[in-house]
Amino acid sequence: MGVINQFRSVIQWENPQTHELFLKFTDKGDEIKNASKLILQPGQACIVTYEGKIQEILEEEGIYDLKSDNKPFFTTLKKLLALREASEHIVGIWFYRKADILNMRWGTRVPVAYTDPVYTFPILLSAFGNYSIRITEPKSFFENIVAGKEYFGHAELKEIFLSRITQNITDYLANAKFSYVDIDSNLNNIATEVKNKTEKVFNDLGFKVLDFRIEGTRFDKETLDRIAKISDVQAEVLAAKLAGINYTEHQQLQAMRDAANNQAGAAGILMGMNTGMQTGNIMQEQNRTNPAALQDDDPMLKLKKLKEMFEMELITEEEFSTKKKEILNNM
Repeated sequence: MGVINQFRSVIQWENPQTHELFLKFTDKGDEIKNASKLILQPGQACIVTYEGKIQEILEEEGIYDLKSDNKPFFTTLKKLLALREASEHIVGIWFYRKADILNMRWGTRVPVAYTDPVYTFPILLSAFGNYSIRITEPKSFFENIVAGKEYFGHAELKEIFLSRITQNITDYLANAKFSYVDIDSNLNNIATEVKNKTEKVFNDLGFKVLDFRIEGTRFDKETLDRIAKISDVQAEVLAAKLAGINYTEHQQLQAMRDAANNQAGAAGILMGMNTGMQTGNIMQEQNRTNPAALQDDDPMLKLKKLKEMFEMELITEEEFSTKKKEILNNM
């Protein structure tokens, strides 16, 4: 923590840290009434109290001469400090950060639950980011929140804001219902809307929101697992289309290959052959019911498709040879 100290009758905030927002001057045994100057550095301001009440707020950087300054309160203060014994103990000086307060962290404390509008299953969404603020009403914040504490920092301020803005963010995300596929492309829009939804909370506490950022989002494991399965099916459908077959045929060929690979000995070969025969019967039935498919009876076309399927590793070399022999025998 930075030290506010009196050095050679000068009161100033020495070595302020970024996590310090309000810090009370402590005289370390020296009397405030002996001080001659009060110094405010750029980005600093000062609240002076007397007998528990705010008497002056100094916001301009520079040097204030406590012995000759003509400010009404300083004139009265000098008289009181000179006349009353131990009067320095009823005078309070709090320095506070007037400069921008950057990189305050935020995050949804519990995941937001809603139904994905594209996939129509329930999902849980978490979001996190940062924001920057500036104090605009120091008197109100000092009286209602700091309340005379000797130190008030980043951690305390963040907790106050999170307890008030999280519900606003949660309500917005739940009602907006962004799909898994749309969330990343809408991060800037979400940040703008969340800033608008939470701005009043900051204003009521005496702060102005300078910017509000979303750094990332996170979905629950169950949602990610469901999306992965859907992606796998979509990839298989695309592979079947490229091979010139429909998805059902692709699945049957896949089952035939898996049976041949996973089962041992003759049982596996027999299962693969049976599956292959069922596939052939289905394809023949489709040809009978679909005149456009009759052209597939051309042995040359069949051999070409068979070769393409083998090159795409949709069937094994053994399956390729067997089917090739079958086509040639039927010519």
